[in-house]
Amino acid sequence: MSDFHHAQLDWDEQGRPLSREFDDVYFSPTSGFDETHHVFINGNDLTRRFTELPAGGRFCIGETGFGTGLNFLCAWQLFEQCAPAGARLHFVSVEKFPLTRDDLQRALALWPQLAPQAAQLLDQYVAIHPGFQRFNLAAGRVVLTLLVGDALDCLPELDARIDAWFLDGFAPAKNPEMWSPALFAQLARLSHPGTSLASFTSAGFVRRALKEAGFAIKRTPGFGKKWEMSQGLFTGELQDDAKPWFARPRFIPQHREALVIGAGLAGCATAASLAARGWHVTLLERHGEPAQEASGNPQGVLYLKLSAHGTPLSRLILSGFGHTRRLLQRLEQGRDWQACGVLQLAFDDKEAQRQAKLAEAFPADLLQRLDKAEAEALAGVTLPAGGLFYPEAGWVHPPALCRLLARHPNIRLVTHGEALDLQREGELWHARDAERTLAAAPVVVLAGAAEVLRFSQATGLQLKRIRGQISRLPATVESAVLGTVLCAEGYVAPPRDGEHTLGASFDFHSTDLAPTAAEHAGNLELLEEISPDLGRRLHAAELAPERLEGRAAFRCTTPDYLPIVGPLADADAFAQAYAVLARDARQVPQVPAPWLDGLYVNSAHGSRGLITAPLSGELLAAWLDDEALPVPRAVAEACHPNRFALRRLIRGQSA
Repeated sequence: MSDFHHAQLDWDEQGRPLSREFDDVYFSPTSGFDETHHVFINGNDLTRRFTELPAGGRFCIGETGFGTGLNFLCAWQLFEQCAPAGARLHFVSVEKFPLTRDDLQRALALWPQLAPQAAQLLDQYVAIHPGFQRFNLAAGRVVLTLLVGDALDCLPELDARIDAWFLDGFAPAKNPEMWSPALFAQLARLSHPGTSLASFTSAGFVRRALKEAGFAIKRTPGFGKKWEMSQGLFTGELQDDAKPWFARPRFIPQHREALVIGAGLAGCATAASLAARGWHVTLLERHGEPAQEASGNPQGVLYLKLSAHGTPLSRLILSGFGHTRRLLQRLEQGRDWQACGVLQLAFDDKEAQRQAKLAEAFPADLLQRLDKAEAEALAGVTLPAGGLFYPEAGWVHPPALCRLLARHPNIRLVTHGEALDLQREGELWHARDAERTLAAAPVVVLAGAAEVLRFSQATGLQLKRIRGQISRLPATVESAVLGTVLCAEGYVAPPRDGEHTLGASFDFHSTDLAPTAAEHAGNLELLEEISPDLGRRLHAAELAPERLEGRAAFRCTTPDYLPIVGPLADADAFAQAYAVLARDARQVPQVPAPWLDGLYVNSAHGSRGLITAPLSGELLAAWLDDEALPVPRAVAEACHPNRFALRRLIRGQSA
């Protein structure tokens, strides 16, 4: 990732962008808009195909080379003009060197006819970092998944089924890697019989390599000065190399109705992602309103605990951070969230070494190493050390984000209903309390943190509860200068509504949610470690712990610290179906997983829920709607509920 950078551009006399990296144009000097329509829109027969989509249908376009986004915006515009109501467009594009926002704005200004679409894209064009980046546009009707990185790294990680390909890398002579047999093999893997393909190039070696990969290719008249272009159809066989225990369930309910149990951040995010896809969702909450437990703190921090080694958790956090930041564009800044940045202090030598490795591994627009003087100038208070600064991060009021996500006409919130039992009767799952059915639906998502273990179908998931308590400190004139979130072993945020949030304790044993003076005192000790100067400004020495306001809640996490997101299988039947793995873990028995039809889980987000829960809602919706996954397949598998049963089998353990 250290070699990541944004596109380096030059601009010609007509104001058109040129790639300094590849010494090539982004689009035809004659007319980029007309070229896109001739080559990619007409070359893939999209007007007819969009028009003939069924109500609620889906169409997925894959692209090599996002560039200025011109092709995407043209496809989006045409989709809105031609596709029936309820149909959805998914666009997956790979780009090694994405434009900066300023450059993108300058380029898109060349096409005023695309201004409505361009404005939405530009509003969401924040936190563009390496990996999979998900954009929800047109009220969720149009989804863009931007794969930031080398195409030969990103496409093998994509789990999707593409209906039409736009091959639009820089010219083969300038950028041969984008036209290689290895890349075309990935296009074939992601295609199905009838997947179309179009490209501006008719180079012989490109056409031959595409034929080798399984595409029937023909040359047709090109655009402008290009005599010929290429069009094709995939005639090879459908490929599916997913291991059966991670394969997509094939259950399709007769009615697109879902019940989500738990209206915290994971539940609200799941409900929002499903509702945007036309599902009718019942959101069941045992309290009187959403976000009453771990999602109810006055301030949560966009805290990026990354690894320099590209672990699944680190990659999930990087993708989730971008997705959440784009969601926050819809909230009121200052009251509901603040892009004040987050400063992770280098509080000891080990942490300083970890931060040095991160600074080498990630781009400077994501994180920056600051010395003590730089950190103090930014924070506005005296600090014990410098640290890592995340300029695009900040704090969020989680209840506001939950309310935003749950505010959709397809979501019906049912409060004061505590599901204790779940039984399938016919086509429907019934969620019951001690006396009656509270709600029923063909699809159920368990999103109640550690409470999912009360349902027998979730036995085998490894969850642990951790009690955390925050303290609310009244801001003073002196403390209100705090300019960024400060993190060490604890965290303190700039004030919201006249109060700083300070926390949070970790208690693996207590089951009592009443705030304690002892943990308020512990939080004040965390404050002293973060900044004695800020403690003085807050008159912390004069604050009586027993008189402080605060709240406690249970975080829920797993032994591997990854969330649990995906379909649930029958634990006993799973152990029988894959018993051979206990003798030889390299075996892949071709036995379908014994799924519990229509039952899913989204849980265990720990202290990172603001970053991982919203994207996990998208991941769950992609599982349910058979869409392109918003994360690399390896990350989805690392979060999969079946990972626990699989490990037990391989290690020879009983459930």
